[in-house]
Amino acid sequence: MQLVTRIYKTKPAIKEYVWAGTHLSSWNKGNPGQAIAEAWELSFNEMGPTLIDGGEHDGEPLLAVVGKEEIGKKAASFPFFPVLIKLIDSGSNLSVQVHPTDEYALEHEHQYGKTEMWHIIAAEKGAGLYIGFKKDTSEEEVREALKNDTIIDLLNFVEVKPGDNFFIPSGTVHAIGGGVTLIEIQQNSTLTYRLYDYNRLGLDGKPRALHIDQACKVIDYKKYEPITFRKPLLGECKYFTSALFDVIEGEIRASKDSFLSITFLEGEGTLDGMSYQKGTTFFLPAGVSGLLKGKGKYVATWIK
Repeated sequence: MQLVTRIYKTKPAIKEYVWAGTHLSSWNKGNPGQAIAEAWELSFNEMGPTLIDGGEHDGEPLLAVVGKEEIGKKAASFPFFPVLIKLIDSGSNLSVQVHPTDEYALEHEHQYGKTEMWHIIAAEKGAGLYIGFKKDTSEEEVREALKNDTIIDLLNFVEVKPGDNFFIPSGTVHAIGGGVTLIEIQQNSTLTYRLYDYNRLGLDGKPRALHIDQACKVIDYKKYEPITFRKPLLGECKYFTSALFDVIEGEIRASKDSFLSITFLEGEGTLDGMSYQKGTTFFLPAGVSGLLKGKGKYVATWIK
């Protein structure tokens, strides 16, 4: 494979779930007015690979064009591309769910678990997130609450505003509330155990599957304690490092050991002559640099 020396603008995989909002379609995602739940901005996952937007490889999956040298030795050291980046817009509450640890998932599901983080882009008045429990609880309490449709009462609710940040380790029960738009940086896994879904039907008209027994085996039942990072870091684990930066005109470069993904949360301008606006994502192969012009803020993600 010929070594890639250019920067790629990405075209996300679009997901339409029952809880989708309509904000992302105004960010040049999907079709005007389309209800979009998730835009997978950087995905090497077979369930929704990111495509290349423009240039000689326009419309091709990014994973088909870049190789180990381009993603960098840090990412190439994993058995799979380690990170998945999404824009999420919740028109209504997401299901109450939990993700297992790698150890549990590998033993019982023959795949990896998931750790993730959320950075809030926009939120309606009073909107928020459910993260962990208000107090130490137990499996018995959780099962009883599920029977009584009162599981939400056990969860810690956090009203949010743009700029808020939350790190969600595996084992943490969570749900994004309606009226929230955020960027999610996560371990590249789609393994989710759904505890509760408000007794609603999916887009196919059928109840969405629940995984209560599996979830109860992996939940952290202790009271939720926030995990914070020193700015500009938003979150860090072995699968990703993410930080928030203001646009400073000049050269932007990926390290020689890792790709660099950048998603603009506001502003407009160009990167190597390619235009960006709110919601635009670029992939910089390892060691590649480009000229950034314009204004705004962006989330940068790489493997440390």
